[in-house]
Order: sequence, then C-alpha cells, then structure tokens
Amino acid sequence: MKSTREIFNYNPSLLEEAEVIELLEYCGELETEIIEFKFEKSNSKELAMIDMLQEVIKGCSDLEKEQMEHDRFGYEAPNYQNAILSLKKYILDRCREEKIWL
Repeated sequence: MKSTREIFNYNPSLLEEAEVIELLEYCGELETEIIEFKFEKSNSKELAMIDMLQEVIKGCSDLEKEQMEHDRFGYEAPNYQNAILSLKKYILDRCREEKIWL
C-alpha cells in the first residue's frame, strides 16, 4: 500500500494545492481512527505500537528513497538522511530489545 505522499511523487507541486492539503489531512484523521479502532478491537497496546512502528519505519524508508531521487536528479532537497537514519536505528534497536519483530 502506498503512503499518501508516494501518490504525488511524480508531481510534488500538487502537494501545495488546497484540495490536496485537505485530502492529506483527512487521510491523517482516518489513519488515526484506524489505529484507535485496532486498539479497541484488540485491546492490546502492543499491537497498536507495532502497527505505528511499522508505519514509521515505512515512512522513513520512503523519505530515504525520496532523498536518493533528489540526489540523483540534482534537485535541491532538505537533508532528511541523518534524522531518518537515527530514528530508524533507534526504533529497530528498541524493537530488538523488547523482542518486537516487525
């Protein structure tokens, strides 16, 4: 499943359109509702945490790919790489320590 930002990879200027911003906010609200529903259904914080961590790891990987595309085509882009690598390492280390397998 693609993240909402992946859908606009080939036309990032659309991300500045008011309708797209509104749509992304709505998608964020729905994602929050899904997480809350999963928590209520399972009544397990661990399952909710695993789901959230999986999404964070996927988002980090997506941003790494996006950064590589900017580097490849010579576009000016913010340097997310160090922050992403640190966050990803921290999450994976904590998951290993807590025996949570993603």
